[in-house]
Amino acid sequence: MAAATILVVDDEPGVRSLLRRCLEGDGYAVIESEDISDVLSRVREGGVDLITLDLNLGGESGIEIARVVRQVSDVPIIMVTGRGDVIDRVVGLEVGADDYIAKPFHLREVLARVRSVLRRTGRRRPAATSDEVSAASGTVSDPEGREALAFAGFVAVPATMELRDPAGTPIELTSGDFRLLQVFLEHPRRVLSREQIMDLVSGATWSPLDRTIDNQVARLRKKIEAAPGDPKLIKTVRGIGYTFTPQVTRTSSSAPARQ
Repeated sequence: MAAATILVVDDEPGVRSLLRRCLEGDGYAVIESEDISDVLSRVREGGVDLITLDLNLGGESGIEIARVVRQVSDVPIIMVTGRGDVIDRVVGLEVGADDYIAKPFHLREVLARVRSVLRRTGRRRPAATSDEVSAASGTVSDPEGREALAFAGFVAVPATMELRDPAGTPIELTSGDFRLLQVFLEHPRRVLSREQIMDLVSGATWSPLDRTIDNQVARLRKKIEAAPGDPKLIKTVRGIGYTFTPQVTRTSSSAPARQ
């Protein structure tokens, strides 16, 4: 399998060089960039598997670059932030970043987070337990071998991070939103605390005061709930977290969803 290609975006040559040596030493291919036009060009060309993106570039906002990248690609993004940039870090996650690294960082942490994000978004879906996902009888994967998870008329395809509504229309989700949905799909009808959800979604260090999950849930509700203000699929469990109420079945991504 070819090595993953990582695009390092930073306006400091020394930081780019440090990250290049660190990542190449672990077997990754690395390309460098320092402005939004070059980043978009490389993303559109394809072949980029992950981006490390400095939050505070010289003349541009890393958050704005992440927002623009998310409009054209779901490539994983790791934000690189200053130690005290808590609010900006949360905003970065909300616009579609997959994780963050705080400066000054340790190179072992960089590698651990890169591996974790690539593993989570590297098109490998964690296996669902038999008591959490009911197998749909008599179904097989489609010709491309993709399995899907069906709920309340919707069909989610983890391998491609696709979601279709009951009418078969694609629903646009960021990679972060889809991972949150996948956590619910793999733990249906179970009360999950915010801490459990954060661990399952990010698998990284986070602050107990971080409200990112609440914001992500609100955004996901807007995509799948008939009335986001009166949610039926993702219920709030006051003082604890959330529970996903529909029955979930494993099916073929080419099969119609069961109502």
